[in-house]
Order: sequence, then structure tokens, then C-alpha cells
Amino acid sequence: MSINIIVPSLGESVTEATIAKWHKQPGESVAVDELLLELETEKVTLEVSSPASGVLSKIVKNQGDVVAMGEIVGHITEGAVGAATTKNVTTQNIDNKIAEVNMQKINPANTLPPSVQKIVTENNLDPANISGSGKGGRITKGDAIEALSVPTPVASSPMPSSASTTNNKAVERVKMSRLRKTIAQRLKDSQNTAAILTTFNEIDMTNVITLRQKYREEFEKKHGIKLGFMSFFVKATVEALKAIPSVNAEIDGDDIVYKNYYDIGVAVGTEQGLVVPVVRNASDLSFAGVETEIVNLSKKAKAGKLSMADLSGGTFTISNGGVYGSLLSTPIINPPQSGILGLHKTQERPVAIGGKVEIRQMMYIALSYDHRIIDGKEAVTFLIKVKEAIENPERLLLNL
Repeated sequence: MSINIIVPSLGESVTEATIAKWHKQPGESVAVDELLLELETEKVTLEVSSPASGVLSKIVKNQGDVVAMGEIVGHITEGAVGAATTKNVTTQNIDNKIAEVNMQKINPANTLPPSVQKIVTENNLDPANISGSGKGGRITKGDAIEALSVPTPVASSPMPSSASTTNNKAVERVKMSRLRKTIAQRLKDSQNTAAILTTFNEIDMTNVITLRQKYREEFEKKHGIKLGFMSFFVKATVEALKAIPSVNAEIDGDDIVYKNYYDIGVAVGTEQGLVVPVVRNASDLSFAGVETEIVNLSKKAKAGKLSMADLSGGTFTISNGGVYGSLLSTPIINPPQSGILGLHKTQERPVAIGGKVEIRQMMYIALSYDHRIIDGKEAVTFLIKVKEAIENPERLLLNL
């Protein structure tokens, strides 16, 4: 009996996806719930598992094809057994090794790591023409990138010959992923729609750094998680949002929707682009709870395992450019939210304290906000609330 492999629900407002990778090939045996392929949507990467045990009999849609929810991408012959599964384990392992060697000779691309395969596929490279420097002659990512620097024949370029001779420089052309295109569109839409302004302040991080150093080992021993700075900023942000509700609101048509809950998005950079998983009900979490949630979401983000639920419904966002060394920036609002807090690099600076100059650990912070519903006074007050909470971390811990 033939079973259809169907594109599952892609999540709210998502109608299309791109086939990122097939993990099985026609003729191979599959078990029920075994991973078959990965789909890349505009927000996350989704895994599609086998609906039945049998043999993958046909692939209808290939890597790079755009598919819609409910579309058939392949077929499984239920109950059938692949040739390899009828052999004993020892024989099968030997055959697998032989097949692997033969496949490398026939088509090295089939044994490429995912990062290398992506470069090869998107740039139409022939793996047979790439010299591998890895173990056993395998092609590494560096080999693939180096191959991109080899000039293509002038005849294949639609550019005039004069231009090709005067601009004969190595370039790398990579097709934008669905996620990257969506990020670009959403950020541009945010700028076109919201009346975005940014206000700045600075925070003396000395006290929170001292507190963290003092209790770091004890905290980790008790809770099994490291005490970072982000939990302080999440808790400080929640208190500031409670004081200035408009920063936690959004515009819906002619209405302003004030949200009495605090789902804080924490921006995470990945190889695929920036994603913003959400820490749910941050006001109800302890410092350890916030740190645990952030670590779990970051791991899922970097592994491409975030679900639509992880990314949807945030009320406010925190973006930490300081981890990359940024000293000052103007972050862009993540719509339909009305504000985003930008954190930056902490560094020593001379500061006047009680009439004397002291060297303190200072950080610039920025709030980009939608001026349509947030006034300047409210934006400045919000930043001051965050500043006061971080500079007096004991008040956060005591919930004062």
C-alpha cells in the first residue's frame, strides 16, 4: 500500500516552505516516525517524520523546491522491506562501507556534510572538481569556499565582455534563504509602518558584576545553571514594563492593546539568521527559571529545533549586541511589538561618583519605540527604571 508523505501544518500565517534536505533516498527502508526530510519556513526549520514503516518508493519534490501545506512530496510503500534490511548486521555494515566508498567515487556530493552540501548546491559546484583536504580526502567547508574563488568562464556571464575584464574579482553569490528574506521583509515593514525613535541611557554595571561574581558558584551549584546577566535584564525589563504599560502594548487597527502579561523575546544569532524565541510569563519565573529558559531556547535555536510556539506571541524584545562587541546601536522593533531594548558592550570608563572620578564598568542601553503610542517621556522613564533596577540588583532579588 502506498502512503503519501504530506507537508504538515507550517504554523500560523505560514503557507509555504522550502525543502532543505532529504535524509532518505528512494529504495531505503524507513521506520514509522523516522526522520525523512527537513523543511525551512520563513521562521523555523521543521522536521517531517515517516507516517509508516516501509520503503521510500518515490521523491516527488527535491531539495530546494518550494512546497505548500498539504502538498505531497513523496511516497512510502507500507510494509515493504529494503534490500539492506534483509541482511544480517555484519553483512549490512560491510555493504554500507562498500556503498559509501563507491558513492564517493560516483558522486562525492552525496557524502558531503550539510554545511558543505549547502554551498555546493546553492552555487552549482561539481564536487568532483573540488580537492578535499579533510580526512580521507573529504571535502571541507573551507575547500568549498575556496572553490568559489575560481573565476567562472566569461561566456557564461550575461555581462558585457568589457565589464568582465575590468571587474574580474572573486565573488560569492548565495541565494537568500527563506528565513533571511523574511527577516529582511519584516524589518523593512517595521521601518515603513512604525514611527520609530530611539532613546539612550547608560548603566553602571559594577554592582551587578560584583553580585554575580560573589554568588556565581553557589548559584550554579544549587540550580545547575550559570548566573548570567540576561536574567537581571529580563527581570528589570518586566518591572519597567509594569510601570510603563504602553511599552508592552501594540496597535491593532484603531485600538491600542495593553497586555497584562510579559512574554519577553530574547534575540539569538544563528547561522541561518536572527531569531527571537520567547521566554513565557517572565514575571512568574525566578532568576534560575529565566536563565534555564534562555539556555534551552538558545540551544534549540542554534540546532534549528525551534517550533512556531517558541517564536510566536512575544510582547517585548531584548537584543544583546554587546556579545559581538557593539558599543552603541539603534535596534529595530519586532512587529507588532512597540519596543525593543538594546544592550551593548560593558567596558571600563571614568565616571564622576560623589565629586570624584572613578573607573566603573559602564554599558550604554537603547530603547527603540513606536512613537505612535509611546511618548518620549514614557520611553525615557522606561530606560531609567531599567537603569535603577540593574544598578541596585538587590532590589530585584528582594522584589522591591
